Amino acid sequence: MARGKKSGPKVDSLLTKKDLALFYEVSNAIHGIRDLDEMLGVILENIQKGFNSEGASIALHDTDQGEFRFIRTVEEAKGKGRAHKKQLRFPDHLGIAGWVFKEKRSAVIKDVSKDERYFKGGDLWGDFITQSMICCPLMTQRAFIGVLYAMNKQEGHFSSKNVSLLETLSGTIAIAIENAKLYGDLQQQASSLEQENRLLRSEVQSRFNLQGIVGASPAMQRLFTLLEKVVDTGTPVLIQGETGTGKELIARAIHYSGPAKDKPFVAENCGALSEPLLESELFGHTKGAFTGAMEDKKGLFELADGGTVFLDEVGEMSPAMQVRLLRVLQEGQLRPVGGSRYRKVDVRLLTATNRNLEDEVKQGRFREDLFYRIHVFPIILPPLRERTEDIPLLADHFQKKFAGKFKRPALLSNPAIDLFIRYDWPGNVRELENEILRAMTLAGDAKKITKEHLSEKIRAPANPIPLSENKEGSLQNLTEQLEQRLILETLNQTKGNRSETARRLGLSRQGLINKLTRYNIQGT
Repeated sequence: MARGKKSGPKVDSLLTKKDLALFYEVSNAIHGIRDLDEMLGVILENIQKGFNSEGASIALHDTDQGEFRFIRTVEEAKGKGRAHKKQLRFPDHLGIAGWVFKEKRSAVIKDVSKDERYFKGGDLWGDFITQSMICCPLMTQRAFIGVLYAMNKQEGHFSSKNVSLLETLSGTIAIAIENAKLYGDLQQQASSLEQENRLLRSEVQSRFNLQGIVGASPAMQRLFTLLEKVVDTGTPVLIQGETGTGKELIARAIHYSGPAKDKPFVAENCGALSEPLLESELFGHTKGAFTGAMEDKKGLFELADGGTVFLDEVGEMSPAMQVRLLRVLQEGQLRPVGGSRYRKVDVRLLTATNRNLEDEVKQGRFREDLFYRIHVFPIILPPLRERTEDIPLLADHFQKKFAGKFKRPALLSNPAIDLFIRYDWPGNVRELENEILRAMTLAGDAKKITKEHLSEKIRAPANPIPLSENKEGSLQNLTEQLEQRLILETLNQTKGNRSETARRLGLSRQGLINKLTRYNIQGT
């Protein structure tokens, strides 16, 4: 057994072409590969080849936990390493790594079985038996980063030249890892700040109440009645509806009209992230849980403790994520990715989907027990084509919104509103909002938005229901005009049957009679 000297590393002057090639490949990896995991994989593979060894690995030192954690092995880099559910960790006072940490110098061992410092629990794989090694400290001016291993020389023994060469490489590798960790810390801080800003914006700028939802149609009145019954409870709500109908708007209305309105409201789209990212986003992770997890991170459920979590497109969740979500709902506790302890959370869960979850359950794609947990109080949002009387009100709302934002005075002309009412709106309220924005952009400083400012698809609807071209007035007048027309047409279709007319229009019989009186409509 031989031990490295405390003096700085010195490489023998007789460097071979193989040594120079090793320096070149390691330098290329450090400067040319941004991903830390990929960079270390390339470096370790080149060390293995350059030293003619069976293995190479890196273990980082976790000062807070007082332990070493293997983050990369050459076997993993080649795809040959055995998959582990948990990363290999061991206390920083054990093994050769513990000795190197204490002495701050390298160790070279010809036969580990004869060295009392060797920690037998440190072998990385069941089929890999460590026989000999070099273990170098990874140090910078700031800190002790970890250790770098070359293991099992295939011919002969590790030489002093091998030790000096690995020590020289270790200095460069340590700086590269430290820079990557600092960059990761900055990214983590930026991500945390962005998340906090998102929460603040959602709380301060998006405080909706029931009156903030635009709609006066019978379908929306029924929706308001349901919302008034559920806002003051903690009942889970499943919001169903087509894309663009305003599911998140309804979720915010429920939260900000309820007793937890001063608590956080956080939202996540389950279909926008991969399973690992979604798991980390919802439940958080611990430091070292995976490559790049440089710090502990709270998930949305912890951040929303006492408030509301809104999960959009919940039907996109994988079966594994459904199980984890079910545990949170059943027991009120979660475990971060990589963590060993459960944490209690108290949140109200609101979910949304544009899928038929009952069909998903029948097809085996959605857990039945989770379905009944979130389907306690279902709310179905009507598509815009089923509440056309709300279109003038919504158009006016968006026109005022964008007029104030862009300082443009354009108003919707009657022919433009007529085309809006006749269009089917497959994208629902979101499509209407985007159309108003587009039209106001094209209109510029014009005082009126005419049909020439509208999209071709709006100007050429399949089933026109024209309003009177001579009718002028406010949006309220136009809404009343449309209402009168619908009542007259429905009365004609039912041959004057007021009860059937009221049913088709979603009115009570007395409500229809009141409108007939108001508009002086004579019906049998």
